[in-house]
Amino acid sequence: MGVTTYTHEATSTVSPNRLFKALVVDGDNLVPKLMPNVKNVETEGDGSIKKINFVEGGPIKYLKHKIHAIDDKNLVTKYSLIEGDVLGDKLESITHDVKFEPAGNGGCVCKTKTEFHTKGDYVIKDEEHNEGKKHAMELFKAVEDYLLANPSIYA
Repeated sequence: MGVTTYTHEATSTVSPNRLFKALVVDGDNLVPKLMPNVKNVETEGDGSIKKINFVEGGPIKYLKHKIHAIDDKNLVTKYSLIEGDVLGDKLESITHDVKFEPAGNGGCVCKTKTEFHTKGDYVIKDEEHNEGKKHAMELFKAVEDYLLANPSIYA
């Protein structure tokens, strides 16, 4: 098993507290409302497993995440994609460490470290990482736009 690590930063004019609340704390409710390809989010067991179900007919049926940490004081979360079509036969899991930090303009910088845990000697390709990053940024942008249009939500 190999591990390939990528880092990414996304900036926003929305405060880190609001983005964290929307994306992490209440994402189970908000994401299906904003993303038409997401059918719902189910919580399993003690709440540390989240299953994101997608609408029928799309390329992905579901994703299952294991939540390792949600720290609403330090605005940090860590979770792993542990099951779903995205992993295929080459990936064991994908782990994300995400931190929301204040930026000088009242907005924030969202810093993400992503680790691809591969099976065997497979090496992740940049295109595979970029595809996942593209979908993550679509979600980030949808939530950001929603918060900018609704300044009292998650305030």
